[in-house]
Amino acid sequence: MPPRSAPRVELRAPKPSDQDAFIVAMRASRTLHHPWVVPPTTPETFTALLRRNREEAFDSTLVCRRDDGAILGFFNISQIIRGPLQSGFLGYGAVAAHAGRGYMTEGMELVLRRAFTELRLHRLEANIQPENRSSVALAKRCGFVKEGLSERYLKLGGRWRDHERWAIRADQSRAHRAAGS
Repeated sequence: MPPRSAPRVELRAPKPSDQDAFIVAMRASRTLHHPWVVPPTTPETFTALLRRNREEAFDSTLVCRRDDGAILGFFNISQIIRGPLQSGFLGYGAVAAHAGRGYMTEGMELVLRRAFTELRLHRLEANIQPENRSSVALAKRCGFVKEGLSERYLKLGGRWRDHERWAIRADQSRAHRAAGS
């Protein structure tokens, strides 16, 4: 089983007792996330996340600081497709108060190990708006490869927005880790 913790962070599934802290953190992070991602910010949307996390085609994890349990961000693998594809889509968001300290990089490395071992995926794809420099930089740092541009790919904030398609395969992730990049 791959490690679910790194020197400073650990991954864990969200639970009902996380609701208040998660909502407060996401509301405080609206400026950081806008217009890139819309995480749960109400009890109803957090409950929907918990319910969705019980589905086979969805996997949500929180990145938490090991020393005090503070929520630092989240990763969602959605639309998990089995069979010959063994693929999913990755979405993520940091907590603004902790952004820029490398926590999400540590968390992403753990998510990739989990995706390619425990979840037995072959490939993960992250669709990122080109202007979202922080998310693009995180994907690059963790070994994702830019595959192209999907014009007017996803409707966010009432507008169809272009997204760059970044992906990583299990073998690429292993090579990236072995290279120590």
